[in-house]
This record gives sequence, C-alpha cells and structure tokens, in this order.
Amino acid sequence: MRKINPSIKFILFIFAVIIASSSLIYTNFIVKKIANEERKKIELWAEAYKEVQQVDLDEELSMTVYKIIQENKTIPVILADENDSIIAHINLDTTKIRKKDYLKKQLEIMRENQDVIVIDYYHGQKNYIYYQDSLILKQLVYYPYIQLGIVFLFVLAAFFAFKSSQRAEENQVWVGMSKETAHQLGTPISSLLAWIEMLKLKDEDHTVVNEVSKDVSRLETITERFSKIGSKPVLTDTNIIEIIESSVEYLKRRTSSKISYILNFDTYSIITIPLNVALFEWVVENICKNAIDAMTGVGSITINITDNPKNIFIDITDTGKGIPKSKYRTVFRPGYTSKKRGWGLGLSLAKRIIEIYHKGRVFVKTSETGKGTTFRIVLRK
Repeated sequence: MRKINPSIKFILFIFAVIIASSSLIYTNFIVKKIANEERKKIELWAEAYKEVQQVDLDEELSMTVYKIIQENKTIPVILADENDSIIAHINLDTTKIRKKDYLKKQLEIMRENQDVIVIDYYHGQKNYIYYQDSLILKQLVYYPYIQLGIVFLFVLAAFFAFKSSQRAEENQVWVGMSKETAHQLGTPISSLLAWIEMLKLKDEDHTVVNEVSKDVSRLETITERFSKIGSKPVLTDTNIIEIIESSVEYLKRRTSSKISYILNFDTYSIITIPLNVALFEWVVENICKNAIDAMTGVGSITINITDNPKNIFIDITDTGKGIPKSKYRTVFRPGYTSKKRGWGLGLSLAKRIIEIYHKGRVFVKTSETGKGTTFRIVLRK
C-alpha cells in the first residue's frame, strides 16, 4: 500500500517552522519597538509632571502639559518618593486599589521589570516613576505562541486529512479487489458445479466426487467472503462454539498430521453472539494458518474460550517461533509477512473483520521467542 511521501511531511514541517520563526522574529521586533515608544511616553510624562510641580506655566503651556499627563490611558504608572511612599498612580486595577499591599506589590513588579525613571527637582528632591508594559503590549508578546499553536493545529489537521484520504483510497482498493475476485471466481465455480453433477450421473467414485464437492462448496464460501468486503455485513445470533469447531475440523483435513488442535472448551455448550459466519470463519482460519506457518508445519494450536457477562474472549495459542514485542502491532499491517511468499494480508483482514464489522478487538496477547504466541479476539455479546 502507498504511504505518505516523506517529502510532503518534510515540506509541511518546514512550512510550519518558517511561519513560526517569522512570526516570532517579527513580533519580537514589534514588541521592542512599542516598548521603546512606551518608554519615551513615560519619560515625556515625567518631564511634564516635573514642569507642573516646579514651574509657573502660562495658561496655554499649562494646558499642553496637563494634556500630555492625561493622554496616558494604557500604561500603568506609580509615582513614589525617595522612601517608596506612593504619591500617585494611574491605569491600575481599580477593583484592587483598596486591597492591602496591592500598590506595594505592583511597585515591586514594576521595579523588577522596567528601569526606573528619576525626576530631579531643582531643590535636590527626587521622585521616582515606575511603570510596566501596557495590556496591549503584554498580549502582543503571547501572540506568536498562539499563532504557533494555530499553525501546529493546521499542520496536524492537514496530516490527518491526508492520512484519512489515503486510508479511504486504500479501502477502495481493498473493496475493488475483493469484489473483482468474487466476480472472477463465480464463472469457474459454476462450471465446476456442472461437472460435478455430470460425474454423479456417470456413477463415478462417490468418495472422490464428494470431496471435490466439498472443495467447490469451500470456493463458494470464499467467494461469498470476498463479495461481502466493503458491504455492511448481516450479523445473526450464532453459537460461536459450533463455528470454531467447524473451522478447526476443516483445517484438520487440510493441514499436516503433525499439527494438533486442542479445544479447551465444552464443545456441547452454547454461547450465542451476533456474527457474520462466513467472515468470522475467515478470521479463525487466517490466525490458525499464520500459526501453522510460524510452527513450520509441526506443533500444536490451542483454542480457549472465556465467557464473561459482556464479552467473549477467544485465545488462539501456537507453539511457533514467537513475535518480537516491537512487532505486536506491525503484524496486522497490510503487506507485513515473514514468509518468502505471500502478500501479508491474512492478519490484516482478520483485524478489519473483527474491529470494523464486529466492533470487537484482536491483538497479540502474549508472545515468547521460540515458545509461541497467543492471539486474543474480544467480541461483545
């Protein structure tokens, strides 16, 4: 299956880095520029205040100076004397002004964050102006990080959209291949059925005819399975004990006598759950065939069934070569196989059938190198 082109991932990453870096650099430049402008405003404010306090100004100049002082509507300022006693303040939170130590705490914050502006009066007295960045400037500092988050979300959304479209395309390929296979099998199966009827009329060896009939019937089942891929399967209440027992009996007749099958459950009991029989049998066969390959034709397959109030647990254990822990999820990916021949689709199909069509789960429960593997199927009752 086609994967996402690594160059596209790299381009998306570089695109995000360029936007984020450019935003941070430009915003920092703007922040410094505004900070310098605010500093100049406070220095001008300090000069105006000094003039008001010391000089008898004519009416026109006095109005200009007072206008300069009153124009500061955004920058928090505290005016203090040499003993840190607060003389005046503007643009602070009016709801907290009366709280004890609020002004002193603000003065300390301003002292740590900005260089103090000293007002030297002609008679030697000094006042100190403390200030902090305006609310707009503070918000601007955080802007590039917000933008970075938005860019990250955009890239993430683009990645998942690409991934989803790729998965949809892969699913279409699966469905197309399955239905085309079912269509192509239909004609030779019909022909074989006709030949079987002719053999029966000619009184040929009934044992041979019956075995051929069974295999043709099996081909019909396989055709039905392929035709159901991509369509919403019909689930009917079925005794899962019978289905697993039937699948094992079919495998026994077509695998080596060196493979033993152990059913650790009561074959006469009844556990009814919603199933699509044709597809579920496919799951059991694919997992068992995978186990047979892992055991290279010699070993045992043990099937346990645990019946809980809400779920059914089916554990299929082999005595094969095992699966490394790092490959627990990889084995279910289309195309993954440890054999020289094969498409690596068996376990991938099993996972799709259980999780998509039956809303259950299938996973590697345990595995030990050289000792074997246990696959677990979980189905809701």
